[in-house]
Amino acid sequence: MSQRTKPPFRADHVGSLLRTASLKQAREQRARGEITPQALREIEDREIDAVIRKQEGIGLKAVTDGEYRRISWNYDFLENLDNVESYIGERKIKFAATGPQPRPILLRVIGKLGGYKPHPMIEHFKFLKAHARATPKLTIPSPSSLHFRYGRDAVPESLYPSMSDFYRDLGETYRKAVNAFTAVGCRYLQLDEVNLAYLCDPSLRQQIAGRGEDPATLPGIYAGMINAAIADIPPDMTITMHLCRGNFRSSFVASGGYEPVAELLFNRIDVHGYFMEYDTERAGGFEPLRFVPKGKTVVLGLVTSKSGKLESRDEIKRRIDEAAKFVDIDQLCLSPQCGFASTEEGNALAEDEQWAKLRMIGDIAREVWG
Repeated sequence: MSQRTKPPFRADHVGSLLRTASLKQAREQRARGEITPQALREIEDREIDAVIRKQEGIGLKAVTDGEYRRISWNYDFLENLDNVESYIGERKIKFAATGPQPRPILLRVIGKLGGYKPHPMIEHFKFLKAHARATPKLTIPSPSSLHFRYGRDAVPESLYPSMSDFYRDLGETYRKAVNAFTAVGCRYLQLDEVNLAYLCDPSLRQQIAGRGEDPATLPGIYAGMINAAIADIPPDMTITMHLCRGNFRSSFVASGGYEPVAELLFNRIDVHGYFMEYDTERAGGFEPLRFVPKGKTVVLGLVTSKSGKLESRDEIKRRIDEAAKFVDIDQLCLSPQCGFASTEEGNALAEDEQWAKLRMIGDIAREVWG
């Protein structure tokens, strides 16, 4: 066994990081009209440069911009696709906590998909790449994110009488977006695919069936869109997929092990690696990893991003050994189970606790893999 020279790395992370106090203050000032967009951009640039240095300083081989320019892991990307818009409405999928829910931002299609307009995250990635010495990693929501939460409500029949045409065109839109990121040097791209994990939850499957769709067929549809999106990537590019069961202010949406989608997940989707939530019993056991073929990598999300308490190092190593009963340990890596701030509000832990977890992951990875 050895450390990896290409992503995903033995010690890696999902992407989002807690927003700094300076960044939060600047966003509030901008919302009140007290500073200009350019002034906000300059503060974002400064804070992103600092968080890149911090990631590199603790030894991470892949760095992100912490999603510092985003409100949410998914809306900021999706609403900037051609013929997609956001609006305020009632969320259909709820988080488990009795406290606040995410902002009631919904998405809908307002014209035919399949085209491409310059995406603002191109510039975001270019800044990351220009300032990173480690491998720059970009995270975007998977194509299913425009469908799963809304179903037909997001797709007017006047535009798409056939949903199969919608899925085809959405895959084509994503293919063009991925190609645009590739053209500016992105070689480590992660698709955040929470919905395949949601489809392992019986209650959510029932909810999907209740709106007239078949939850048994959606995984195959989503796999097809992902494969279409990454069909043109160059040989030196790594595509990973992140799976989790919801992440907002340390709350969650779904429960259920990966077994219902495991064979499709590992053998019918053409990504190179999988960031898999495994920090609680809600994710089930490691048995689904028996489907992982040679040549693919699983990043075990054994360290929770939902609380600041440090896990036992011995327990994490024990669980890595347990996972290795189902897939070769040389195909495994370690990360937090999700980002630390899927939305700008962030999870219920402090910044120093976040960095302590990332340092611990690096330490454990060196102990396990050398």
